[in-house]
Amino acid sequence: MVFFRIYGVFVFNNPEYEMAPDANLMDWVNRSFMTIMPVVVAVCLIWFLIAYFANTAIISRSTGARPLDRKENKRVYNLVENLCIGSNMEMPKINIIEDDSLNAFASGIDKKSYTVTLSRGIIDKLNDDELEGVIAHELTHIRNKDVRLLIISIVFVGIFSFISQFLLRSMFHVRMRGRNDKNGGSTALIMVLILVLAAIGYLVTILMRFAISRKREYMADAGGAEMTHKPWALASALRKISVDSRIEAVEQKDVAQLFIDNPLKKGIAGAGKLFATHPPIDRRIQVLEQF
Repeated sequence: MVFFRIYGVFVFNNPEYEMAPDANLMDWVNRSFMTIMPVVVAVCLIWFLIAYFANTAIISRSTGARPLDRKENKRVYNLVENLCIGSNMEMPKINIIEDDSLNAFASGIDKKSYTVTLSRGIIDKLNDDELEGVIAHELTHIRNKDVRLLIISIVFVGIFSFISQFLLRSMFHVRMRGRNDKNGGSTALIMVLILVLAAIGYLVTILMRFAISRKREYMADAGGAEMTHKPWALASALRKISVDSRIEAVEQKDVAQLFIDNPLKKGIAGAGKLFATHPPIDRRIQVLEQF
């Protein structure tokens, strides 16, 4: 929103915007777009660098997570270490969220930042086999580099979102100035078509992102079952998690997508399932019980 305020000040309040009636509106639109694009590219680059190098810290702040010390809970460390040794993986960092609800997620984009975060509730309310299954699920996300893929998908969603908003606000400020321009009608039509295409691209990208996320959850379930050789334990854990997975500190949808069960989920039916970040937990349990 801040960017578009700046855009409005420097472009639409520009004296050049008040063109002569016979000026070519398409030329003005093109010049305005090319003027602002370097700023857009710079902002996106800075955002990407911040997300790349500080994503773990940002996610931890968003979820209220803190490092879990080995002395504080040797049980969790032993479970993680045993799974990592058996899977030939490096030990990730371990964080805890002080919340009695049951949930967990993996984060990080490289070996230095890989982290498994567990809620206080999931540690206290699951037995060793169930907790091992949950940890194995999250380690599979790390092994498959799912978080890195999620970041890339978020970038593409942001690009299409920007293009849509840019064109929509441009059209709003232009206000069909084509009535004073020979090419105004065609310019408005072209902008409408581009806006529709950008909106479709944005929608398709979101649907692909959610579809990828749902597929990755199935793959992580399968990987966790393979890692522990106890699919029934992960199924049992998911059944308990589904009863109470709401983490109070989580408010952002992108962060919620990381969890083993979406902590912001609501009842979804019909076409709304296309926008679900996770497959139905009953279906996931059913698949695990078939192993």
